[in-house]
Amino acid sequence: MEESQHSPELFLFLASTAHDMKNSISVLSGTLERLLDDASPQTEKAYPQMAQMLYQTRRLNDNLMQLLALYKQVGKPAYPFDMQPLEAGQLVEQVVALARVLLESRGIALELDVDPELVAHVDEDLIVGVVSHAVNNAVHYTRDRIALSVRGVDGDGVEIRVEDNGDGFPPALLAAGTPASGVDFLTNSAGLGLYFASEVARMHRHRDRVGAVRLENGGRMGGGCFILTLP
Repeated sequence: MEESQHSPELFLFLASTAHDMKNSISVLSGTLERLLDDASPQTEKAYPQMAQMLYQTRRLNDNLMQLLALYKQVGKPAYPFDMQPLEAGQLVEQVVALARVLLESRGIALELDVDPELVAHVDEDLIVGVVSHAVNNAVHYTRDRIALSVRGVDGDGVEIRVEDNGDGFPPALLAAGTPASGVDFLTNSAGLGLYFASEVARMHRHRDRVGAVRLENGGRMGGGCFILTLP
């Protein structure tokens, strides 16, 4: 009984700690982005190491975002789930702004295929976080190109695709993307991000439809495809 009484305070403490850590890592990422913006591989010997540091800080930021997403899912009032209309153009602008320096530092081109006037009803913070994480993950798999597309499907639904021209996702990660498989968090770190993306997608409901995430290999670029569908 006593443990139950203290659980809400413990949840709030953990969420607040994760939020503070996320803020600190965001400051570190911002500093690295400014340093990389003012440098180049020709002028800064440590440029490749700085680019790798930025990639790793973005991964940490993604993981903390995912913890906060889980906190939203359990319905704690400090982090309410908030669905609002969001234009696809605004969504993509945010994702591009977050990814720009990392992509430039890795020499990766981002191709866009977006209906800018398309409107989706989403929790903006969560969906921007999920799509940004998918782009960051594609950085790991791609050779030199990533495509981000946002299109309407099934009348008033939305499909968001992040694709790359790498060798595709490994079989274990594709298996983790199937509803029946579950995720081995100990051996498949990427599976954790997939799990949270799936949970965020399922939080988005409209009538009898529910959001979903799936992974494929192939697509228009021949590599990995992350596909988020929203009702």
